[in-house]
Amino acid sequence: MLEYKLFGNDKSRDYIILLHGIGGSSSIFYKQIKALRDSYNIVAIHLPGHKKSPSTVSYNKPFSFEVAAKEVVRVLDELHIKKAHFIGISLGSVIIHSILSKSPERVKTAVLGGVITKLTLGSKFLLTLGRMMKNVTPHIWLYSLFAHILMPKQNHKESRNAFIREAKSMKREEFLGWYNLVQFIRSTMNGIKENASSVPKLYITGEEDHMFKKGLKSDIKHLANAELVILERSGHVVNIDKPEEFNANVIAFIQKNRGGLNSNKLLTTSM
Repeated sequence: MLEYKLFGNDKSRDYIILLHGIGGSSSIFYKQIKALRDSYNIVAIHLPGHKKSPSTVSYNKPFSFEVAAKEVVRVLDELHIKKAHFIGISLGSVIIHSILSKSPERVKTAVLGGVITKLTLGSKFLLTLGRMMKNVTPHIWLYSLFAHILMPKQNHKESRNAFIREAKSMKREEFLGWYNLVQFIRSTMNGIKENASSVPKLYITGEEDHMFKKGLKSDIKHLANAELVILERSGHVVNIDKPEEFNANVIAFIQKNRGGLNSNKLLTTSM
């Protein structure tokens, strides 16, 4: 069973599931938890290989995005949550895509921050470079290098430092377990158009997420019930770079799609 932190368990309230990025933890969502916990029950899950969750090598089948997604759904089963709102960042959003493909009936709404839908030439080059270096370089050096490439600007410093700091507690085999899956990210998009057309989806990306923004804009054009918000002066980790704008868009989106009283328009929308 994946480790999780539960903030509130009032059965009359909706549940929000938080899924972090590679090397991260529930702590990257502290500003979202603060903004949401008075109105929702929150379940912040640590993905396989993170904190006290099972190792990526502990499963009796090859580790995959689908295995991780099923583990997340097991947490919902454990807590008797039939359906929930999902919020993810980076890798967490990739896992949400996998859940939308295989178990869309468990998702009320999906907020996908900094999601990766395909690998660009630049990211493929980095992946190849990483494969060449991973056996001779400490994994935290590799992680730090990628963090600086993905989040290069001064205004990305807080999010960049947060992820590097969190990743220092991640074991090498866990990092490599996830790293080896990156080449299969595209497969998590399979089935979303057919199986999750009725699920409201909000994609939030940073204007400065130079590695993945273009591919995302192209990939979601033909998805039903999908909206895109681009936050100015924000990079890959949008919930840390622009927490107030991120939170405002999340709250408005969830309330709008659950019949809430405050159905404000999204703050910065562009397709």
